[in-house]
Amino acid sequence: MAEELGRIERPEAGQFKDKRKLYLVPLLYSWQDAPAEYGVLFDIYWQQVKEHLANLEAKMGGVKSIYHESVSLAGEEGLKFLEKISQASYRITSEKCRSGAQVEATEDMELVEEAMDWERHLMMGFISEKVARMVSDFFTEASKKRYEHIARRIDETFKENEVAVLFIREGHRVQFPSDIEVFSVFPPALDEIHRWLRDYSPEDKAGETK
Repeated sequence: MAEELGRIERPEAGQFKDKRKLYLVPLLYSWQDAPAEYGVLFDIYWQQVKEHLANLEAKMGGVKSIYHESVSLAGEEGLKFLEKISQASYRITSEKCRSGAQVEATEDMELVEEAMDWERHLMMGFISEKVARMVSDFFTEASKKRYEHIARRIDETFKENEVAVLFIREGHRVQFPSDIEVFSVFPPALDEIHRWLRDYSPEDKAGETK
């Protein structure tokens, strides 16, 4: 079971000696013309992520491998791709790379694109329940294969006794190998963002811009 950082006391390093340790960071994105209130919470969240990771590294060891959803390239190419899709996690990742960490190829892009296409179809809605069930099944199967690939890549490239970080959206279904100790980074701002998103509606946004 994953440990949640931000909600419990920091663990003692000795408990996890000789284990692979994975820091799990919920990946949040912003969007064009996002409301200013969300932008403030978003910035606070990522600052808290940075601080929590620094605390973990001081206690458990520095990050050596970096995994990130939607990144199918390793090394400098992976870092350049990440800069295009997520500036917030890119800034943290580039800092870790300057300290000796390595971006790993995490995904199979064909599986990513397939899952995203099925998800887009689901969001459109359907008249036929039969078609809706079929598309839902296709999405579920594509997502399953995608998450299995991520777990396999982590297991194959995550070295013994080392520390890694994974940036991935909440709600993922990655099943981590049993010998990996997972620490879920959960900054206080994440709860605030959850509340904000629950209460937010596009109509509010439209009203703000008039």
